[in-house]
Amino acid sequence: MKSRFVLFLLAITLAGCADTTPFPAVALNQVIPAPQITIPTQETLLVTRQITLSSPEAFAISNRFLTDFLRPQGFTIAPTQASAAQWMFRRDSTLAKEGYILEITTDHLVLSAATDLGAFYGLQTLRQLMPEQLEGASEKPASFYLPTGTIQDHPAFAYRGMHLDVGRHFFGPEDIKSYLDYMALLKMNYFHWHLTEDQGWRIEIKAFPKLTSHGSVRPETLIGHYNDEPQRFDATPYGGFYTQEEVKEIVAYAAQRHITVIPEIELPGHAQAAISAYPELGCTQKPVTVATKWGIFEEVYCPKPETFAFLETVLTEVMGLFPGPYIHIGGDEAPKTHWANCDQCQGLMHAEGLANEEALQSYFIRKIERFVNAQGKQIIGWDEILEGGLAPNATLMSWRGTEGGILAAQQKHNVIMTPTSHCYFDYYQSDRPDEPLAIGGYLPLKKVYSYQPIPHELTPEESTYILGAQGNVWTEYMPTFDQVTYMVFPRILALSEVVWHGASDSVDAQYPEFLTRVERFHKRLDVLGVNYANHLYQIESAVATNTNPPTYRLFSPLKDKVIRYTLNDGPLVAYTAPIALDQTTKIQAQLYQADTPIGSLLEETFTYHYGIGAQLSLSPQPHSSYNSGGPGALINGRRGDTNRYGDNEWLGFSGDDLTIDLQLRAALPANSLHLYFYHAPGQWINAPKAIILTLTDFNGQKTTKNITLDPPQNNGVFPVVIDLTSITPNDISALTIEVVNYGIIPEGAQGAGQKSWTFIDEIELQ
Repeated sequence: MKSRFVLFLLAITLAGCADTTPFPAVALNQVIPAPQITIPTQETLLVTRQITLSSPEAFAISNRFLTDFLRPQGFTIAPTQASAAQWMFRRDSTLAKEGYILEITTDHLVLSAATDLGAFYGLQTLRQLMPEQLEGASEKPASFYLPTGTIQDHPAFAYRGMHLDVGRHFFGPEDIKSYLDYMALLKMNYFHWHLTEDQGWRIEIKAFPKLTSHGSVRPETLIGHYNDEPQRFDATPYGGFYTQEEVKEIVAYAAQRHITVIPEIELPGHAQAAISAYPELGCTQKPVTVATKWGIFEEVYCPKPETFAFLETVLTEVMGLFPGPYIHIGGDEAPKTHWANCDQCQGLMHAEGLANEEALQSYFIRKIERFVNAQGKQIIGWDEILEGGLAPNATLMSWRGTEGGILAAQQKHNVIMTPTSHCYFDYYQSDRPDEPLAIGGYLPLKKVYSYQPIPHELTPEESTYILGAQGNVWTEYMPTFDQVTYMVFPRILALSEVVWHGASDSVDAQYPEFLTRVERFHKRLDVLGVNYANHLYQIESAVATNTNPPTYRLFSPLKDKVIRYTLNDGPLVAYTAPIALDQTTKIQAQLYQADTPIGSLLEETFTYHYGIGAQLSLSPQPHSSYNSGGPGALINGRRGDTNRYGDNEWLGFSGDDLTIDLQLRAALPANSLHLYFYHAPGQWINAPKAIILTLTDFNGQKTTKNITLDPPQNNGVFPVVIDLTSITPNDISALTIEVVNYGIIPEGAQGAGQKSWTFIDEIELQ
């Protein structure tokens, strides 16, 4: 009996020892975003629950953050003199404002910074070197090791932003605070809060209570995608807004994380919720409902004295709540239909000598800018504010590609880059068919990581006007905050790396190392309870058409994994080299960790056809935002995704007719030509009006045929099949395909007045 009791005590003792075993150190380079310089020394510093700290009072926010982070986990921060401190924070005026140096030895930790701002960013690095269990897990470490070495760091860009739209779907104050916490962890410093929309006004304005009592509630909400036919609605009122006290609380919370909040009050467009509350603000003065679906609406503010008085009152209250230097005024997607038919607008244009409605929009923006500047603040607007002339002191957000940002920088205006191609986190991030519903497009993690915020068209001097970049989160298809975080993570990790560390100079070489850090960061997100998308284990594929037959390649950036595949449901084999394909083939592939399958199954079909390997030329070239696969994507045997027009296969052309020339390897007896277009009017994408086809036979004889296309009945992929034998009976050596663009989008349709996009994928000769 006595021996059993001794064994029982021994078991308790051993269990207690196990509980107090220090958590191991991570590598010094396991930080996102990556610091500028990391010098590891391969030793460790033991951190126990009693930490002595010397820190200047000037680092008040950083000191508070460290205490709030460690105290709930059972750690005590005891202030002391520098000579007795285990950890020492010190001021170093030689460092940049946001820079820091973190030095860890086997017995001390020193964090140097010129300002509290730099110290705070150093703490976020230190936080990621601590065990992720300190983020709030039930398993609380009693002690842990830190890696030793030196980190010298500072940001590449001054503006490192994240946006959140709360107009389409509303997220409460606690969700907003969580969003700010995630931004702080990644050293992001500007929160762009999109507070007003056609579908809901989300901020209390005391002078105009109907903005929230009426304008914050829409009668129902669209179910499914905008492109669904017929459109369906839920017949349930939806609303929500922030009181001014809640706004003040959130702004103060952001300030404790060194984040500046930029409110956006949309004008002159995206104003239907406000006009619904106060119809006299519109040109027609007729009652309208708060919008129940997404898109662009003709209800815009009428540029008359009453409207400007209203907006100045609103902006005065808003500026009183947000101490930061910026007010975002939108300025995008403002249809001019009502202005063109409004006597008051036309009279104003005549009186002011304005040539057209675009000039009237510029007049509107400039008038608002003068008012905002008089209050000591600056405006930011989307790149549409270029139309009719840019307001004198405006900062531009370039979202419709990079062209607006280039033009503004050349005019010596500050620019924040946020193009749809790399910064729109409402786009799909995977081509998996089970991905949650999204607006469209395709923006995988690697593409975000590859982003270069400074356009190559700019000179070094012009480049100084590029302040940084921002990730945008439009929430039409994000009804919950969990869905927001799923769309944000891990893409925010890649963007933070771009704007803090700087753009990669060799994406293919550096991306695998970044993924190892993402894989580890996921553990921290797990402890934080963040819902995120994990596509790290998704296999990538590519086709090389410069060989005969073409070869199919499989790869994963994670080098410690194994790929196994099957062809046409055959045996499962390990992938070791490119696969030669001389016929249409079904491929399935899976990533393995040892013998355990991980990630999702890759399934695709390679379609063999006569066009593969042809010489191809395009005029004009695809838009830079939709040219991931290059021209060769049109003849590589791979069809683009049926739901995501922005993947590596689809090529996009904005407003242009397109000419495609194909020179075949030899004269071939092709019977039919298969073309694939994407049709999604809700995204300004329309199938072409016509195809003009010229065939060259083996004798050099040319035959041309004009083919008018009927409008597609459904959204999505629009296949066009042309019988070639009815045009020429001979073998074909070359062909020219002229694609006639849909043209300017008509009134009443999404994007009215804008150029229509043409998206084309595979060109198959069967």
